[in-house]
Amino acid sequence: MTAISNDWLAGLRPEFSKPYYAKLYKTVLEEYNSRQIFPASDDIFNAFNFTPLSKVKVVILGQDPYHNDGQAHGFCFSVKPDVDIPPSLVNIYKELQDDLGCYIPNNGYLKKWADQGVLMLNTVLTVRAHQANSHRGIGWEEFTDAAIRILNEIDRPIVFILWGRPAQMKSSMLNNPKHLILKAPHPSPLSVYRGFFGSKPFSQTNRFLEEHGLTPIDWQIENI
Repeated sequence: MTAISNDWLAGLRPEFSKPYYAKLYKTVLEEYNSRQIFPASDDIFNAFNFTPLSKVKVVILGQDPYHNDGQAHGFCFSVKPDVDIPPSLVNIYKELQDDLGCYIPNNGYLKKWADQGVLMLNTVLTVRAHQANSHRGIGWEEFTDAAIRILNEIDRPIVFILWGRPAQMKSSMLNNPKHLILKAPHPSPLSVYRGFFGSKPFSQTNRFLEEHGLTPIDWQIENI
C-alpha cells in the first residue's frame, strides 16, 4: 500500500499504531497476495493523496470500491477514463445536468473534482473482484471513521454529501455547526427514483460555498 504522505498524515498517524490497523494491514496484504483485489494497491489511498486535508471543501461519501475489472482507482463513484461509466455515475451525471445544466461527458473520470477539494471517500477502501462489500468489516470502517472525525473538527465550512443509508449513518459523527450536511438516496438504479433525482446537491453545495466566501466547484467533467 502506498503511504499517505500529505497533511492527512498528522491526523491519521495514530491509527497506524492501533491493533485494528495492524490486523487490517495483514488481512489486506494476504488478500492482495492470494486474490484479485480492487483497486490496485498503489491506488488505495488516492482520495487522501489527491485531495489534501487543507484543501477539502466537499466530501462525497461512498460505500466500497467498484468491483469489476479496471473500474476502481481510489475515488468513490469515479472510473478511469477508458472505462464504461457505471450506472450510479450515469445517474449522478443526469442529476448534475438537471441541477446545473452540465453536459453529460463521455467518461467517468472524476479527478477534476478531487483537484478542486472534493474528497471522494469510500467507507471501505478495498474489495474482492466481483464481490461487492466483500471487505466490509475487516477494519476499513474504523479507519475512515477517523478521517470523518478529523473533517468534522475542521474550523471552516465543509459540505458533506451523503448518498444512501451507509453514508447517512455517518451523519451522527458530524456535529460541527459550520458544516452543511446533504442527504439523499443512493444514485444506484435501485434507489435513484426515491429522491435522488431532484435533490440538487451540486447547486446547494456551490451556494453554500459562495455564501461563505469560497470558490464554488466547477462540476463539469469534460469530454476526452
